[in-house]
Amino acid sequence: MSFKEVKPEELNLNPFTAIGKEWMLITAGPADRCNTMTASWGAMGIMWGKPSVTAYIRQSRYTKEFVDREDLFTISIFDEAFRPALNLCGTVSGRDRDKIREAGLTPFDAGGAAAFEEAKLIFVCRKQYHSFLSPDGFDVKENDSRWYSDRDYHTMYIGAIEKVLVKE
Repeated sequence: MSFKEVKPEELNLNPFTAIGKEWMLITAGPADRCNTMTASWGAMGIMWGKPSVTAYIRQSRYTKEFVDREDLFTISIFDEAFRPALNLCGTVSGRDRDKIREAGLTPFDAGGAAAFEEAKLIFVCRKQYHSFLSPDGFDVKENDSRWYSDRDYHTMYIGAIEKVLVKE
């Protein structure tokens, strides 16, 4: 495993592709007791003067308990070859199975939070803010009915990027 640390502004990254098409893993907890989930909703930019990531986690997700408990979380981006692993991590709960092992992923401590040796890009983020997405907040009501017919709303987490690791 070999990563180099870079500054966020040194990245040549399209967040629309990285998040929406390649997907990402949101992970929290120490490497030996972490949980992770696949996500395709999120954002990257500047918030409160800091490079930041915004992640969204549904109330029902086991990973939410880890993100709520920890100060740090990671966002890991992978090559297309890892699509089956990300698919597994998005469809199987860590409550029921050791999905990280089943997906063939290797957690390591990326500076206070778990990330994966197989990732090509890792963001270590410190939680700055979280907010429950309430049905009252929808200006476009069809988004509520389309995405939350089961009433399993997301919590939004804004994390300041503390470290960016790029696979060498």
